[in-house]
Amino acid sequence: MDDAIAGRDGPNLREKAYDRFTHHLLARDIRPGQFVSQRQLVELTGLSLAAIRELIPRLESEGLIKTVPQRGMQVAHVDLNLIRDAFQFRLFMEREAVAIFTTEASDATLARLRQDHESVVAEAAIHKGGITPDLVVRAQAVDWDLHWTIISSLGNAIIADAYRVNSIKVRLIRQEQTLLSDALVMPVMREHLTVIKAIETRDPTRAVAAIDDHINSARSRALGLR
Repeated sequence: MDDAIAGRDGPNLREKAYDRFTHHLLARDIRPGQFVSQRQLVELTGLSLAAIRELIPRLESEGLIKTVPQRGMQVAHVDLNLIRDAFQFRLFMEREAVAIFTTEASDATLARLRQDHESVVAEAAIHKGGITPDLVVRAQAVDWDLHWTIISSLGNAIIADAYRVNSIKVRLIRQEQTLLSDALVMPVMREHLTVIKAIETRDPTRAVAAIDDHINSARSRALGLR
């Protein structure tokens, strides 16, 4: 029955399995370095064993899990190598992307990005007793949207897919540092507004320097240096 279902639903079922796995991974229902079995993944995702078996090669190829002989499947382990590799990848991708974005992005797109960030800053200023959890969630969405807007503007599916996989790894790294907290909302929004201001000059060199500073700052947070 499972194989028949997998064969009938094909890509849709595989995508559903992938989306559910990454959702639980980022929700910390599965932790970095944890060992999991196929049966545990079935229980976690609510999908068939056949769907999970089709999912595993993709997760292995993307480096989200690895098979350890005689122990089973291990979720990506966060270490210094992962931090170095993931942030180096971001620097390579976003430097080139922001240079192109700076010359090609519409004024309307830049105005939207600025407005989204300034509205978070304005609301944060209202809550003098502390930033609300809802605003932290909103700020995180605005944070990710800036980076994704820059990358997706390239219109390159290969780059977009590779960046998406790397972003999952970045979000696994020391999540308490790389995810926004109430203490980080204002500093990160200010960094982003500096990037947006540089892009608005339509000078790729200034934009690249600004994105460099921002990503290096994020890496320092991931390493616990800030």
